[in-house]
Amino acid sequence: MKNTTQSLVIGNWKMNPQKATEAKKIATELKSLLKKNTSVMVVVAPPALYLGEVKKALGTSTIVLGAQTVNAAPLGAQTGELSVPMLTDAGVGTIIVGHSERRALGETDAMIADKVTAILKGKLTPIICIGERERDTQGNFLGLVETQIKTALSTVPKARFKDIVIAYEPIWAIGTGATATPDDVNEMRLFIQKTLTKHFDRAAAMKVRIIYGGSVSAENAASLYVGSGVDGFLVGGASLRPAEFAKIVSSVS
Repeated sequence: MKNTTQSLVIGNWKMNPQKATEAKKIATELKSLLKKNTSVMVVVAPPALYLGEVKKALGTSTIVLGAQTVNAAPLGAQTGELSVPMLTDAGVGTIIVGHSERRALGETDAMIADKVTAILKGKLTPIICIGERERDTQGNFLGLVETQIKTALSTVPKARFKDIVIAYEPIWAIGTGATATPDDVNEMRLFIQKTLTKHFDRAAAMKVRIIYGGSVSAENAASLYVGSGVDGFLVGGASLRPAEFAKIVSSVS
């Protein structure tokens, strides 16, 4: 059963592009292409250095500004880090946490839980990334995913589940060209809802938006969306190409 809340498409620009002028150009083109969009919540998460430029380029657009990561501390001796208050002041509305590329740098489930708590305290929306590095025929990878979910939400009140987004991103499908099938994604969506129900309750579980990420393109977005029952997508490389990203947004509208 698909969540009844608004569909969501997030563009994670990662460490791209190389210049602020290019970031501004992408945002400006996207704003023009999506000016008639009213049915889908669209988020773009540029590198932190470009947040100001992208915010100006988006202007009064309904496109939400997102951040790619955050530090759980509100301030202090955290060289190179950014806090929730800082990102809020920059106009950010959503923050991605637990992306596999951040986990590979040492971000743990416990750290992610602290970040989720800080984001919710700041009245922003956390996009919690989960996913397995590889699948096994015995289904042991499901235990890993369950732990990621349970820990990330361990301190979240059930009343705040409506503000939670879980992004399922199988690591083997990120930037590889390999894409999970609609059946694969639907199976995981059902497992995520089952896990949320098991550790919290069904009413809370049904409030959480579940999206998919992993080599999403204009060509496969529609079939993935219809066939998997997810609430939208977390898009990587394709989000840097405004025309293609706009088509992905259209596929879930």
